[in-house]
Amino acid sequence: MQKKILWIGLALVLASSLQVNAQYAKTDSTYKRWFVGSTLFLLGNFDQVNPPGFAQLNLGYRITGKDVISLELITWKHAWPLGINPFYNEAYGTPEEKYPGYIREYGIGLAYQRYFWKGLYAAVHVTPMWQKYKNENGDKVGKGFIIFNTYRIGYHIKLFKDRVFIEPSLGIAGRPYFTEMPNGFKEKDDKWPKWTPEPGLHFGVNF
Repeated sequence: MQKKILWIGLALVLASSLQVNAQYAKTDSTYKRWFVGSTLFLLGNFDQVNPPGFAQLNLGYRITGKDVISLELITWKHAWPLGINPFYNEAYGTPEEKYPGYIREYGIGLAYQRYFWKGLYAAVHVTPMWQKYKNENGDKVGKGFIIFNTYRIGYHIKLFKDRVFIEPSLGIAGRPYFTEMPNGFKEKDDKWPKWTPEPGLHFGVNF
């Protein structure tokens, strides 16, 4: 399903024949400073193998035409280690690598974007996340905490006279800090890297 999400996102970008504008001008005070948005990863909820119960809400503010900050509310669950990349690793979804249950995570993140050429930008996302470990019966077997970071390079595309936008991107995501996992979960997670490539397609509405 994750591969389908990536192809759908790329198709949306390629299908758009609308004009791609430069970033918001540094001296322009008339552009809309606030926006709300989310990510196309919402489509991952239709995944039959590892449905993440994913939800994300972004609230952003343009400090200047080139500097943007966003608050991100995020939750998801996963039954396989995050280090197994579903786009190219065949171990994803296999029963051998599955946790003895799943992890539900809740996070409040802060993101900073910096435009450096037209719509091209770099972004850093830092998200503290609280974890609940559940067994196969849905009973809680532990709790934890991680810092989940993502570093992105992307392009901001204005649509419909700048009422909405999309932001295709490529990045790397991982955990610079995490607490000890319960037995069974730890053995599976230790086999995989703590950082992995991550494509993205954010979208939003300006106001």
